[in-house]
Amino acid sequence: MKKIISLLIFNFLLFTVLNAAFPDWYYNIRNINEQKKAFVEIMLPLIQTENKNILNLRKKIIKIFNDPAFLLKPEKIAFLAKEAKKYKIKNILNRDEFLKKIDTIPPSLALAQAAIESGWGKSRFVKLANNLFGHWEYSNNGLSPKDRYSSIDINYSLKIFPSIEDSIKAYMLNLNRNPAYKEFRNVRYFYKLKNKKFTGLIAATTMELYSQKRDEYVKLLQKMIIQNHWEKFDK
Repeated sequence: MKKIISLLIFNFLLFTVLNAAFPDWYYNIRNINEQKKAFVEIMLPLIQTENKNILNLRKKIIKIFNDPAFLLKPEKIAFLAKEAKKYKIKNILNRDEFLKKIDTIPPSLALAQAAIESGWGKSRFVKLANNLFGHWEYSNNGLSPKDRYSSIDINYSLKIFPSIEDSIKAYMLNLNRNPAYKEFRNVRYFYKLKNKKFTGLIAATTMELYSQKRDEYVKLLQKMIIQNHWEKFDK
């Protein structure tokens, strides 16, 4: 009986995921240029929405730190503590650490990584798991990859997301808190301090650890951004 119930739950979750992925009409497009355009039309608003959410949170953090009496207000300390836990910030009184980690992602970078990691949204990871950015989880609870890296001796699977929006949120949170992308955050913070535009082409140079391909992956990201003229989305 337990096995039957588990199977029913799995099938329900799979059905939910399958109905939350890219729309059917997208997969029916045969012209490559039209499909690329449709990919951006689907993805860009979602990327911009999550960036707006992050920007609103950043503004709230700044407002708290600009309040000279915030240390006397338990609700503000509790809010900082909650966000510090989410973003892996050690010192909740360190304003710079918050501002380094809570910031937007260049849309051109997000589009390039989504296109590369998901095969323009056509990979089975997207269709079965809404996983646009190749996110792993170190368990067997996700979607099993067809091929595993022989150099990795830990059980891992592809994380299943309820929607592509959740995949985008996880991707941005990953770049904003994972130690592997500390250089990304430092460069972004430097550009912010200098009041310079932090573009996807610049951000791509810090993505060496995102892929086993290392330098080749960086070049691939930059090529993707340039060929598709996506830097125009970095405002």
